[in-house]
Amino acid sequence: MPIAIEDVVKHIRDLPSLPAVVIELLSTMEQEDVDIHALGARIALDQSLTAKTLRLANSSFYGVQSKVTSIPQAISVLGFRSIRTLVTACAVTGSFPASACAGFHFQAFWRHSVATGVCAQLLARRLKVNPDSAFTAGLLHDIGALVLATRFPPQYAQMLAYRAQHDCSVVAAEQAIFGLDHALVGSTLAGYWKFPLAMQSAVAGHHRDGDAADAPLDLVVQAANTLAHALDLSEVEDDLVPALSPHVWQLLALSEADSLALFQEAETTFHEMCQVLIT
Repeated sequence: MPIAIEDVVKHIRDLPSLPAVVIELLSTMEQEDVDIHALGARIALDQSLTAKTLRLANSSFYGVQSKVTSIPQAISVLGFRSIRTLVTACAVTGSFPASACAGFHFQAFWRHSVATGVCAQLLARRLKVNPDSAFTAGLLHDIGALVLATRFPPQYAQMLAYRAQHDCSVVAAEQAIFGLDHALVGSTLAGYWKFPLAMQSAVAGHHRDGDAADAPLDLVVQAANTLAHALDLSEVEDDLVPALSPHVWQLLALSEADSLALFQEAETTFHEMCQVLIT
């Protein structure tokens, strides 16, 4: 039987809320006048977030010469925007227990999510989109699938069987079994977590055929999702690469040299992120 979005919302309300400091950080994405020191002090109060963030700050990707031992130091060395993005990533990936229905590959899910976040951050500059917003929206784009898999495991198993039997996309299989798809569920969760409206839209529209009516962040996440699948960073054998509209490719205007450089940077950053975010 199809599941009503109201039933999904009830299960979303049972999920743990993001730490208050993360909600506050998200509200500053588009703000210029931010009390960095006060927010840094609040981040430092969450020991788990602080530990993961410092591990990322000290990764070889950032090339910090001396060891970063505190959030204020990390903000000083890497900048507030980078730390805000890393803290948000750590909070989101730690919000779900590593369990789901049979057939759901938890690690593969997060690998693809991190890859999409990284690709979105790199593509953002080409469409003049905030890279922090792009990374977070990319990281979150498939979060609805995690809600469906962990809150409705019998139906999710049926969806996986339907997809295998009909050799179709995940979205088509979800629509057949649930009567809705993970993009809608994900945007609903993003709304519950009080993510900015632009991020909610990007999550909702990451499987749309991009056109001139879509917001720039929507287009970035659509492209990042396709690129992450094409790079096969989730390591799923039957992974399908979704099509991307000619409109988006034209906007990105990636030359062959640009593409190769982007692929290399994406893979390097992805592996650094995974060492800390996926454990």
